[in-house]
Amino acid sequence: MRAESMSENFYQQTTSAPATSFDVSLRPPAFSEFIGQDKVKERLLLMLEAAAKRGDVLGHVLLSGPPGLGKTTLANLIARAAGTQLHTTSGPQIEKAGDLAGVLTNIQKGDVLFIDEIHRLHPAIEEYLYPAMEDYRLDIIIDSGPSARSIQINLPRFTLVGATTRSGMLTAPLRSRFGLVNRLDYYTHEQLADIIERSAGLLDVPIHRDGAMEVASRSRGTPRVANALLRWVRDFAEVRGSGTVDQPVADAALAMIEIDAQGLDEMDKRLLEVLIHKFGGGPVGLNSLAVALGEDPATIEEVHEPFLIMQGYLMRTPRGRIALPQAYAKLGVSAPPTNRADSLPGLFQ
Repeated sequence: MRAESMSENFYQQTTSAPATSFDVSLRPPAFSEFIGQDKVKERLLLMLEAAAKRGDVLGHVLLSGPPGLGKTTLANLIARAAGTQLHTTSGPQIEKAGDLAGVLTNIQKGDVLFIDEIHRLHPAIEEYLYPAMEDYRLDIIIDSGPSARSIQINLPRFTLVGATTRSGMLTAPLRSRFGLVNRLDYYTHEQLADIIERSAGLLDVPIHRDGAMEVASRSRGTPRVANALLRWVRDFAEVRGSGTVDQPVADAALAMIEIDAQGLDEMDKRLLEVLIHKFGGGPVGLNSLAVALGEDPATIEEVHEPFLIMQGYLMRTPRGRIALPQAYAKLGVSAPPTNRADSLPGLFQ
C-alpha cells in the first residue's frame, strides 16, 4: 500500500472500525491499570462500591465521547469489578423488539448489557427499553390487528451501559434514565506515552520514553490511535532499524505514512487546503466541503473535524465551517487582511 493512501485513511480506519483482536489484547484487565479518565474512573468506582455495600445492582451508566477513548474498555471493567457477565450489542443491530427481547432474556441478575452507539437506537425500540431500565420488565406486543396481545416478561435486575459518540442525538427520555453522563476527554501526551509504554511491554517491543512521546504527540489524544501507530512503528523498527523504538525511529516511521508532528494526516491537510483555497476560508457547508473532498460528510464530521477543532484549525458556525488563523499558518498562507469578526457579524459573539 502506498504511504499516501495509508496516511489518508489511517485515522478513519482506526477510529471507525470495530475493535480487533490486537486492540482487545491490549485492554487493561482492571481499573488500576486503566490510564487516564481519572474523574470518570473515580465516579464509577464510587458507584460500584456503593452498590456493593447495599447488595444492589449498579445503576445504569452512560459513557459519551469521541471514538477510541475507552468506552468499551470501561464497560468490560465495570462487569469485571461487579463480578458479572458482559453482554455486548450496538444500536444499529437492534432492529426490532424481538432483537431486544432476545438480548434481555439471556441476562442474569447483575449482568451488564453494553449498547454501543446507543444514539442510533430506533425510537420504537427505545419505547421498549424504558420499562426494562426502570421496572425491569419487557412488554412485547405479539401479532397485530384484532389478534394483537401484549406479553409482559419480568427481567432480572441488570446494568445498562450505553456508549455514544453523539450525546446530542440522544432523546431526552433516554438520556434522563441514565442520570449522570460520564464524558470521556482526550488524553494528554504524557498519559498516551504511559499507555504506549504499557502496550509495548505487552507486545515485547523495546521502547524509549522519547519514542513513546513522539508517537503520543501524533496520536490525536486517542489511545486506540496510539496503539495502532505503535504497531506500525514496531514494524518499521524491526525492518528499518534495530528493533528498538526511539525518537528518531518513531519520527521516520510516522513520516513515512505522512502523519506530521501535530498529528495531522493527508486528509486533514486536504480538508484545510480545500477550505482555504477553494472556499476562501469559509464559511462553507459540510455537504459542499464533502463533495469537494470526495469524502462522506459523516466521516468528515466524526473523524477529522473534532481533532481539527480541538487544535484550533477550524470552527463550526451556524453558517458553515471557517478556517482559523492557525490553519493558514499551517499551510504557510497569509490569512485574509479583513477582520473576520466584522465580515461575519454574529458568529464571534
